[in-house]
Amino acid sequence: MFISKKAARVNPSTTLYIDSKFKALKTSGVDAVGFGTGEPDFDTPQHIKDAAIKALADGNTKYTPASGLPAVKQAVCNKLKRDNGLDYEISNIVVSNGAKHSLMNIFTAICDPGDEIIIPTPFWVSYPEMVSMADGVPVFVETTAADDFKVTPDKLDKVLTSRTRAIIINSPSNPTGMVYDKDELLAIANWAVKNDLYIISDEVYEHLVYDGAEHVSLATFSKEIKEHTIIVNAVSKTYAMTGWRIGYTASNAELAKVMSNIQSHGTSNPNTIAQYAAITALDGSLDAVYEMRTEFIKRRNYMVEKINEIDGVSCLMPKGAFYVMMNMEELVGKKLYGKEIKNSDDFAELFLEKALVAVVPCTGFGAPNYVRWSYATSMESIEKGLDRLKKFLAEGLE
Repeated sequence: MFISKKAARVNPSTTLYIDSKFKALKTSGVDAVGFGTGEPDFDTPQHIKDAAIKALADGNTKYTPASGLPAVKQAVCNKLKRDNGLDYEISNIVVSNGAKHSLMNIFTAICDPGDEIIIPTPFWVSYPEMVSMADGVPVFVETTAADDFKVTPDKLDKVLTSRTRAIIINSPSNPTGMVYDKDELLAIANWAVKNDLYIISDEVYEHLVYDGAEHVSLATFSKEIKEHTIIVNAVSKTYAMTGWRIGYTASNAELAKVMSNIQSHGTSNPNTIAQYAAITALDGSLDAVYEMRTEFIKRRNYMVEKINEIDGVSCLMPKGAFYVMMNMEELVGKKLYGKEIKNSDDFAELFLEKALVAVVPCTGFGAPNYVRWSYATSMESIEKGLDRLKKFLAEGLE
């Protein structure tokens, strides 16, 4: 069977790979604990589910315009005005099958073969794969714990070429949990405008910020910066609607039209019933997310404290999202249960095998000496997983 070279280069998602192994263990009755996928463990609020039920009862089950119902687009515009202070028209909005689909539309729309997209490391695992699938070239800029995993214009200058088309900024970040402040974002935005680049601003975790951190949307700075910014967001994290698959972009109208054309041939409209539910979500209050955020803070604080008490591993305090990136660099080159640990892939595989705990190796995130823990799970699971980590290291290190 013939497989295209482009398809053969696509790597599987390490997040979904670990999660599938964890779920297989759980299905077989094994007492495994999972910290893999980025998915709130809270249910979708009832009023949103009721809106979907009403849509079914009302017979709203047919095709919609390819880029989404005008009512959904208007709800997005209202949300962007209310939460972010941004003015958009429905001609600027494309509603897609989740934020991943939105990103694929973006890369397909702005990349010719060989065009470059700058991606700061560590990065969400799917960014470089999607860029490559769109015939673009991912270009990485390394950040470190010493600079809170944040990129600066000086670092960006070093990778800028005539083929650069955009930079991706994800704040709050998956996997680091860091949040850029206003001055840091403005410096990046001005750099991008000076070099006539798009800024792809992934804001899906915007409401999950802690300790006085503030989410700032890049597009708020000026009209010129707004023209260069492509906002990516979704209902998934804010409203615990991961399976509903509704994401959206806000961009200049010309680019929105191109992405709408692409989507019309690729998938047509996102799920109609989910669109009606999304209208209710976007138009409603944020009470549910504030309740989640309160619980996430408790879990985060506990996880960070316990990890930093264990010899051989450490972590920074994240300011947003619901992930902790655990530094396991001290373990690299050492033996655990007779096996040499070369990177986080080795660690994660052995941790799942010996301790029945699933964490995500950050090799696929551009940080091979880190693993990602999600605290979007119960406190009981967090306590059990960290107890097992302590025992795993204490008993297995040679």
